[in-house]
Amino acid sequence: MELDKFIKDFAAQFDDTDISEFTENTVFKNLKEWSSLITLSLIAMVDEEYETKLKGDDIKSSETIKDLYNIVKNRL
Repeated sequence: MELDKFIKDFAAQFDDTDISEFTENTVFKNLKEWSSLITLSLIAMVDEEYETKLKGDDIKSSETIKDLYNIVKNRL
């Protein structure tokens, strides 16, 4: 699993946020478009693309996109 692909997959869950806003150090909860719907989309994307589970608690305990990436990577 590559970090760049994960960031692109993560960014694809957002409709109105420019792709340039997404880096490994992006604090995703500070993005204007962040919502509970995006959270559900993210959980579904991880399940479909990476065939592993991401839980709400994982998202709550994460600050950056890289934090989430590391959780997913460790479950593969």
